[in-house]
Amino acid sequence: MAIYDVSQPIHESMVVWPGDPTPTLQKLTDRTLGAAANVRHLTLSTHTGTHIDAPDHFVEGGKTVEQIALTRLVGPCHVLSITSGPTIEVEDLKRVWPSLDAPVRVLFKTANSQRKLLQDSVFHTDFVALSPKAAEFLVSAGVVTVGIDYYSIEPFENPGYPTHMTLLSRDVLVIEGVDLTEVEPGRYRMACLPLRLVGADGSPARVVLEDLG
Repeated sequence: MAIYDVSQPIHESMVVWPGDPTPTLQKLTDRTLGAAANVRHLTLSTHTGTHIDAPDHFVEGGKTVEQIALTRLVGPCHVLSITSGPTIEVEDLKRVWPSLDAPVRVLFKTANSQRKLLQDSVFHTDFVALSPKAAEFLVSAGVVTVGIDYYSIEPFENPGYPTHMTLLSRDVLVIEGVDLTEVEPGRYRMACLPLRLVGADGSPARVVLEDLG
């Protein structure tokens, strides 16, 4: 079966959320200068590249990364293609939902993938995101993890951040920056493994999908 790595490469020239630091990878010790081993120092935001949002990202007292059950991040997953915009609405979800077998993990492939926004060298503010009402629909449907193919599940500069609040306040995990460009809609097995960062509001993650046919 095909396995897809849908994580973004992390490098110093990558696009990051406006105001976040760009990642750096600097040598601390260098074998060419006589050191016994090469060792590098990594600096990056907890929301660099493909990453998860833990509830603590927006919810006071919410779970931090090390408190998240991995059962929410590993298991069957549906990749859903919704090409409308600028937001995913309840009506969009209802058009695909009846054919699904009670999905609990969902990744949205949107016009963001068609436009290859994650591969662009500039940050885009007009990305497709999830509306607050659609977030409520997902919570009511029992979804525990939702991901999207750009840097935020929320429309850019959305006052009060209602989409994030709706999801994270109900312990629904969010995966952002998922590269679904080469992935067809369908059923997969997902493994999303964030770093086990104690007290963190989020973490970069390696996300892979196994095609279940």
